[in-house]
Amino acid sequence: MTESISLELDQLIHEMGQAGQRLADIGAAEGAAGNISVCVREPLNVGALFPQMQLMDLPYHVPELAGMMLVVSGSGCRLREIADAPLANLACVLVEPGGKTGEMFSSPQRHFKRVTSEFNSHLAVHCDHVRSSDIAFHTVLHGQPVHITHISHLKEYQDEKYLNQHLLRWQPETILNMPEGIGILPFLLPGSAQLVIETKLSLREHRIVIWARHGVMARSDDSIIHALDLIEYAETAAHYEYLNLLNGGKGNGLSPEEIRAICASWNVRQGIY
Repeated sequence: MTESISLELDQLIHEMGQAGQRLADIGAAEGAAGNISVCVREPLNVGALFPQMQLMDLPYHVPELAGMMLVVSGSGCRLREIADAPLANLACVLVEPGGKTGEMFSSPQRHFKRVTSEFNSHLAVHCDHVRSSDIAFHTVLHGQPVHITHISHLKEYQDEKYLNQHLLRWQPETILNMPEGIGILPFLLPGSAQLVIETKLSLREHRIVIWARHGVMARSDDSIIHALDLIEYAETAAHYEYLNLLNGGKGNGLSPEEIRAICASWNVRQGIY
C-alpha cells in the first residue's frame, strides 16, 4: 500500500466516522438507524486494513461501476461507532466486471454479516451520477432526523412545492445551499425496488430527498461532510417549521422578495420562490 493511498483511505474512514457521530448527535441515527457509503473511481489498496475477502452478489446491477471501490457501513451497525471502531463497522466492495458481483473486503473485527440493507439505493445513486460525469468521488448518506421525519408525516408537507416554500424560508443559508430544493417521496417499503428507482430519479434533480415517514438520503461529489451539511440544513429548517407550528404559525420567515434578493446577491439560481 502506498503512502498516498493509505492516507486517502484513512481520510475517508475519518470523515465517515465524523459523519456517523454527528448524525447521532442530532438524533438522526438512533440505534442502528442510518447508513453511509463512498464510491471512489480509482480502486484503493485496502488489504492491510480489510484483509478478508469474499464474493458477493450486488443487490443492484451496476456495470458502469466496474473496477470502482465502495466503502460502506455494515447492516445493523451503529454509525456513531464508526469513529472509534471503523474496522468493525465498515467494508470495502470492489465492483467486478459486469457489475453484478463484487469482492467484499472486511476485517476480522467486523460486527456484521452483510453490508447495509439500503445498499441497493446507494449503488443506484452512485451509478447514476458517476456514469454521467467524470467525478472521482461520490458519497451517499442516509439518516432519520427527528423534525424532518415528523414533518413528512403531515399530509401538506408531502407536496414538494409546499414543503420547500415552507422549509426554505427560515434562514438565508438554506436556499443558498439547496437552491434546487428538497425532494420528497411518498412512503415506500424500505429496501424495495420502487424506493431504489424513485430515489435515483429524485436525486437527479436534488441533492437531498426525504423518504416520507422514514428519513432522508443526501448525496455529494464534494465530500462526505458536505452530504452531512445538507442533512443538517434540512433538519434545521424542519426544526424551525416545527417550532412555528407549535407557535400557531405566527412566524412568516423570509419573504419571497427577500429570498430572491439573497439569491440575486449571491448569483444563485432557484425556482422555488
